Amino acid sequence: MPEILLLCVMLIPQIVAGILAKSMGRKFWFWFLISFLIPIISLIVLLFLEDKSEQSGYELADHVKEKN
Repeated sequence: MPEILLLCVMLIPQIVAGILAKSMGRKFWFWFLISFLIPIISLIVLLFLEDKSEQSGYELADHVKEKN
């Protein structure tokens, strides 16, 4: 029983990274696996990455926006 509890506690950084990545429009499983290799660093990197969920398709260049 204590082993299962320990395993659950050890998976918390990976689950947090996956959920955070999914909320930012990134792949859950990619960040879940990356956080096994570098748990704390992957969370820090993920916090500094751009949020892709707000982007809807391509954005027009500035000179094209000015013409419209």
